[in-house]
Amino acid sequence: MKFLGGKNLDKLNLLKEINSSISKCDKCILHEGRTMTVPGEGDVNSPVMFVGEGPGREEDLSGSPFVGRAGKLLTNILKAVKLERKDVFISNIVKCRPPNNRTPLFEEMETCYPFLKAQIQLIKPKLIVTLGSASLSYLIGKKRISITKMRGEIIKWKYGIDIFPMLHPSYLLRNQSNEPGSPKYLTWQDIKEVRRLFDEYKI
Repeated sequence: MKFLGGKNLDKLNLLKEINSSISKCDKCILHEGRTMTVPGEGDVNSPVMFVGEGPGREEDLSGSPFVGRAGKLLTNILKAVKLERKDVFISNIVKCRPPNNRTPLFEEMETCYPFLKAQIQLIKPKLIVTLGSASLSYLIGKKRISITKMRGEIIKWKYGIDIFPMLHPSYLLRNQSNEPGSPKYLTWQDIKEVRRLFDEYKI
């Protein structure tokens, strides 16, 4: 697949090429149950890219990432530090909905990764914020991780990019407490750090 060719094409046209390739993909079983592919959206020049696990039911119907309950919470988390969805790029490690919203299998992430890699090469973010354990586990190459222990830690990755793990918004929906040390409290600390880094990279 030729994603990044053509010097006369701008980033948006290149992104359309990637999205078109995603829409035609039938390389893993996930394509069989999809309504729409969910490639990702946002600012192709943003220094920060959010990468979740995979589309849910609402995302599968709309073709946009993070638009269900968890997505609305992510939007509010961003707004809490005066960021809008359009200020960042939001994607998932797999672009088709896993059955019953299960966690993507390693083989599915492996098959779909070239699309995410193409997006990363195009956008050239300084920071990738992984949401949940699946995307973090795959990107850093460790199968057994504890997202609750690794969240909020800056991890040096490749291409000059840092990874910053955060809890998945769906986890916060199951843990409503705002008490110090709670998932919501920790996420508030984390998103403030993301905002600080966003401003630092923008300079």
